[in-house]
Parts: sequence; structure tokens; C-alpha cells
Amino acid sequence: MLKYAIIFAIISLIAGALGFTGVAAGSAAIAKVLFVVFLVLAVLFVVLALLGIGAARKAIK
Repeated sequence: MLKYAIIFAIISLIAGALGFTGVAAGSAAIAKVLFVVFLVLAVLFVVLALLGIGAARKAIK
């Protein structure tokens, strides 16, 4: 997910430098959405990992 966000950000920068403002705006919007999705999933996985470790410790004791 983060890989695609970076790719779209690079496309946006190149398109903006070449004057393709519509393409630049579109790819920048896609990059923002993908980055937010990445952040949400990363936080979710960290929380689930922490809860999973806590649940495993409780089950062992």
C-alpha cells in the first residue's frame, strides 16, 4: 500500500513538473488516500498485535 502511495506521489511530481496539472492533482489525491489507508491498517495491526500478545500471556498463566 505504501509502495503504491509513493509511486503515485512520484507520478504527481513528474506530471506537475511537465505541466499536466490534471494528472498531477488526480495522482496526488490517490496517493493521499492510499497513504491514509496504509496508516489506518498499520495502526490496526499494531493494536491487534499488542492485544494478541496480551491474550496469549493471559492464556498461559
